[in-house]
Amino acid sequence: MTPIISQLFLQHYWWIIISVLASFLVFLMFVQGGQSLIYSLPQNDNQKTMIVNTLGRKWETTFTTLVTFGGAFFASFPLFYATSFGGAYWVWIAILLSFTIQAIAYEYRSKPNNVLGQKTYDLFLFLNGSLGPFLIGVAVATFFTGAMFSLNQMNQVHWATTWYGLEALLNIRDLSLGFAVLFLCRINGLLYIIFSIDDNALFKRSVKALVINSVPFLIFFIFFTISLLVSNGHAVDYVTGSISIEKFKYFHNLLQMPVVLLLFLVGVVNVLLGIGITVLRTSKHGIWFTGTGTVLTVFALFIIAGFNGTSFYPSLHDVQSSLTINNASSSHFTLKTMMFVSFIIPLILVYIWYAWKAINKDKITEEEMNTGEHNY
Repeated sequence: MTPIISQLFLQHYWWIIISVLASFLVFLMFVQGGQSLIYSLPQNDNQKTMIVNTLGRKWETTFTTLVTFGGAFFASFPLFYATSFGGAYWVWIAILLSFTIQAIAYEYRSKPNNVLGQKTYDLFLFLNGSLGPFLIGVAVATFFTGAMFSLNQMNQVHWATTWYGLEALLNIRDLSLGFAVLFLCRINGLLYIIFSIDDNALFKRSVKALVINSVPFLIFFIFFTISLLVSNGHAVDYVTGSISIEKFKYFHNLLQMPVVLLLFLVGVVNVLLGIGITVLRTSKHGIWFTGTGTVLTVFALFIIAGFNGTSFYPSLHDVQSSLTINNASSSHFTLKTMMFVSFIIPLILVYIWYAWKAINKDKITEEEMNTGEHNY
């Protein structure tokens, strides 16, 4: 008897959920982007304290979204976890380590008589802010560029290099997306600092830094986008399950899914608009445009990576080992059960919005920091 809710529907449903979570995660990494600026942006300790505290009010939201994204990915597409974590583990260990030291830094940075000292925790924040977005960007790039793995009939992973994931750092396309994500997070971090801190001198320095960071972001993003559109992709035959190389696969995906193409274009325009109104009109609300643009653009990229008969984790060692949303997913029972659980996600989003609004009700000022009531 055919299930009322098909396996194919559930697989696509969960890839959409994964894409939504990924897009919000990249936006919320403005916390990491802001942390990467704590040495270059502030002119004095008061400004640094304001920056750390405005970011500190949001770091747990980013961390929670990262954990939710990872958990949802593991539960819905466990073969990807088995493959990527079982082979490219050095990259994932570095990512997890960078987020671990972030949590330690926010917890102990301003505690009296802390063992390591505030400068050490500032370094932790900088490392997480710089390495976290970059390495996540590199890891996501392998969804398009592929990795050196193969699977046997028991789905046991064989990694074809002794670098275990670090070989991605030698791929210029992987590096380009890594740097694009890093500079996008720095841009969003600057726009959030502009929005949430009431300090005229810091505002002027942030606008100047915004221009400086926008240039490399555009260079790396345009390079990755063009290289993606002209590159080959791994296409799957739904009938036979066989996987083959298709020229211009991702370009075809955009043309064959015009709604996704529209979302991608609107997203890019919004990112540019947020930067533009901040630099040209000294607006303090550019974060809402770049934030929306970030979410739409990342969502569109994830959709073209997994939809339309595309392998979302291509194998460069054995084409038929490439992972798709069909062969990498959980069972029908697991996907259906989790689907019902996922219905609470809108409630979580409403709570995040409410908490965001409450926390940002009053802008951070230097006077507030001088009272000694800040937490970080």
